[in-house]
Amino acid sequence: YGIWLRYESRTNTHNMYKEFRDVTINGAVSQMYSEMAGRHRAHPNTIQIINTATLQASECKREHMTEMHDSKLKYPVIRKMPLVSKKLRTTFTAKRPTTFAR
Repeated sequence: YGIWLRYESRTNTHNMYKEFRDVTINGAVSQMYSEMAGRHRAHPNTIQIINTATLQASECKREHMTEMHDSKLKYPVIRKMPLVSKKLRTTFTAKRPTTFAR
């Protein structure tokens, strides 16, 4: 989603365009309020949403949005080790801990 907004900082009024990845427009607006509070210290009552739009992949401008458009995007596979059965578990053991991932 693309959101055009105006907010008042401590010194001036600023216009801004931001892009968010979310399933709904309400989720994107919620992300926008959180980000504006964190990055710009803007209070919700100083933010005016001018326009919102649902963007196609070709319409995205920001790099943090376009990096997810790659069709060959891969994530690491996490392999979980099975738990030791309850009767073989101990609270304190006399061996050194393993510090590498199996």
